[in-house]
Amino acid sequence: MDLENIKNYDEIISKYFDKVLGYLPNILLAIVIFIVGWWIIKITTGWLRKFFLKKDYDPTLENFLLSLTNWALKVLLFVTVVSQLGVQTSSFVAIIGAAGLAIGLALQGSLANFAGGVLILLLKPFKVGDFIKGQGIEGTVKEISIFNTKLLTFGNQLAIIPNGKLSNDNIINYTEEGKRRENLVFGISYDDDVKLAKDILLKLTLEQETVMAEPAPMIVLAELADSSVNLSLRYWALNDDFWALRWHILEEGKARLEAAGISIPYPQRDVHMYAEDVKS
Repeated sequence: MDLENIKNYDEIISKYFDKVLGYLPNILLAIVIFIVGWWIIKITTGWLRKFFLKKDYDPTLENFLLSLTNWALKVLLFVTVVSQLGVQTSSFVAIIGAAGLAIGLALQGSLANFAGGVLILLLKPFKVGDFIKGQGIEGTVKEISIFNTKLLTFGNQLAIIPNGKLSNDNIINYTEEGKRRENLVFGISYDDDVKLAKDILLKLTLEQETVMAEPAPMIVLAELADSSVNLSLRYWALNDDFWALRWHILEEGKARLEAAGISIPYPQRDVHMYAEDVKS
């Protein structure tokens, strides 16, 4: 090898060595950023995990949010480190943005259900075991997932409701307060004694041990209807006693009213026919 080639090799090595030395501060800083960023991610996810434990959120939501936060912070750290090394990050941002837009358009319905599931799990309008009404369906909540809610109806059918629709609709939670007020309507004839009927029904209600003493039961004349005088019997009961109590008072109330000679009318219409002379 001649001296001229050796000289060229020395120049090339010196040139690249100078470049490495020039990039060395950026490389060292990128390593520091990576180490510190990784440590911050661990601290942040650990703090979030403790926060979720204190708030007693749903485990499904906790795991999802922790994973989402963890990956989002790691992607941000990766972009920061690459940028420190001198790589243009605008292309990364453009790719991520385009991918997010495409995924959002393709999964529009699923994302709406996901957002609804997050709201339900965070705000907790109901929980597993509650009896609710939503989207026109009544049932006991069996499972709450990210995308849908499963209800067991009164007939033991499984109803699956998308969370997007459920979270944007009116929800009635019959279980949340632990007690319910009933409003039973008994119709009696216009010829019957209203005070006697009220006394019979109120006495029957007060005899029931599962009727709550406070607020006290009451009965009022609610309506003068077309075919009957409607009495409204109102009382409070615990959720566990509600249905058995309702069915008993309906059956026993009808029997006691009839035993006292008070009739329970049904809708009827009187038709009067008049004969007219027909002229030829």
